[in-house]
Amino acid sequence: MSRSPTLRLLLGLLFTLAAVMGFSWYALHQLHGLRKLQTNTIDINRHDSLLLLTVQNDVNTIGLKLRDMTQSSSRSGISAYRAEFDQLRGDLQAAIDEEAELVPASRRATTQARLIKTLQDFWRSSDRVFAAASEGREAAARRLAATQLFPEQTVLASRVSKLLERNNVAEEHADQQVAQIYDGVEKDVYAFLAATILAILVTSLYLIYSNRKIFEQLESLSRQRRVLAARLITVQEEVLRSVSRELHDEFGQILTAVGAMLGRAERKGGIPSDSPLRTELSEVREITHNTLEKIRSLSQMLHPAVIDDYGLAKALEWYTEIFQRQTGIQTKTVVHGTPVRITGQPAIHCFRIVQEALNNAAKHSGSNSTEVELLFAADTLTVNIKDFGQGMTQHKSPLGRGLGLIAMRERAELLGGNLEINSIPNAGTTVTLTVPMQHDGRLPDIQDEDMTNQIVSQRS
Repeated sequence: MSRSPTLRLLLGLLFTLAAVMGFSWYALHQLHGLRKLQTNTIDINRHDSLLLLTVQNDVNTIGLKLRDMTQSSSRSGISAYRAEFDQLRGDLQAAIDEEAELVPASRRATTQARLIKTLQDFWRSSDRVFAAASEGREAAARRLAATQLFPEQTVLASRVSKLLERNNVAEEHADQQVAQIYDGVEKDVYAFLAATILAILVTSLYLIYSNRKIFEQLESLSRQRRVLAARLITVQEEVLRSVSRELHDEFGQILTAVGAMLGRAERKGGIPSDSPLRTELSEVREITHNTLEKIRSLSQMLHPAVIDDYGLAKALEWYTEIFQRQTGIQTKTVVHGTPVRITGQPAIHCFRIVQEALNNAAKHSGSNSTEVELLFAADTLTVNIKDFGQGMTQHKSPLGRGLGLIAMRERAELLGGNLEINSIPNAGTTVTLTVPMQHDGRLPDIQDEDMTNQIVSQRS
């Protein structure tokens, strides 16, 4: 007997659960990293880029205003642009301050410092330009705007453009990382799915193999049980046959001789007819005769000779009459179809099943009548043992656990047939035996030696 596969299956289940938990943790870790990457890099870069675009737009607007200041011939001069510059200065400073709070982690602090310094230099130069214009030095103010503000505005615009380019590069790099994470997770999912399917396939094949081995062992044990049951039943029948023969031949002859001797002693002369001795001899002879009849009846019950002489149908008719006299239950045998003379072990098995069913009916049914019905068909023999008593309740299984019912089922299996028990509360119980018949009208006779040879040949 091989070891149970339970431990290996449990280990496989634990390994599978560990793999699922490990992969789940890995997938959640990747998703967390992806979320962090999107939050800390992509989203921040995009917001920062929007602010830098605002700064760039303001710087470009300042450049246009500088061109107008240096090239315009307006009478109001440069001082007319002071209000616009102040408004642009406020918007630009607010955008720079807000952008400083969203500086990406990849940007160096020196780069941000240079941007702020360039912007501060530009505003200082613009203050000098507007101061010169307010003092009436219009030509000096235009010259200062052309020589300092324009280059500083160009440097400021260049720095903002570089920052935008760096944000774009960082965003592209982040997009590549996101794509790599998606590709990696996708490959891992497919790999894990393939490994899971493979594990399920291997486990299923192992279960099929283990179940097949277990079923083969159960089938072998079932065959061995049938062999043992057949041997036990055969030994039982041989013992009953031997006891029946001994009772009939030995004890029957002894009691017959004793009765004859008592009869001769009773008929001897010299004993008055009214003598107590003659009366006692007559009583003893009567007891001996009754005992002889009981022994003969017991011998027939142990192994009915009528089965060997007349077959199963006649044996059941004889037994139902005996059963009716012994129990007082009205019992009859009904035969349908063309009776076939069935003898030997198959007839013994059928007879014992009927005998056990009738005894159970007498003990438990409370019925006043029973019936044994034989239906002879072309390929089957059906035997119905009916009682019309209280039946079996729902709480009591019709299969039962008694040794008698177990023996009935064993005998039915030895015949290659089927035994069914149907019961209706307060309506009675019917025991049905269905046995296949051979083409010559005989029942199959399954011997334990044949079954043993089959098992040995299958094992070899």
